[in-house]
Amino acid sequence: MKKIGQGLSCSSKTEVEGKLIYIQSINDVVDLFDEAEGKICLVDAAGNTTLGPILSELTGVICTTGGAGSHLAIVSREFEIPCIMNLDIGNEDSELIDLNGKQVRISTENDDEGTLYLLN
Repeated sequence: MKKIGQGLSCSSKTEVEGKLIYIQSINDVVDLFDEAEGKICLVDAAGNTTLGPILSELTGVICTTGGAGSHLAIVSREFEIPCIMNLDIGNEDSELIDLNGKQVRISTENDDEGTLYLLN
């Protein structure tokens, strides 16, 4: 297990694992309509409402921007889905694309620090 990055844990403190899917467009969400269950989705924009149609099926949500008051964080709390906002991986954006399709774990440390781990 390798630590990928940290951010703000904004929702359920439950530790979860799943396949990470990097959402870059609405087409990526449409592709997941029948396959969203068990996935952890990563988005770039905190105001992104694109995940709405599949949010209740997801295992977790990660966003590279935003905070506890962001729409995605609030809705994740409503659904009790683990959510990391403002994820910092400390690398180039290309690293996010490389994570697409990999098995990851979301965990909460020190009550509000969300940590993303790469499994394998």
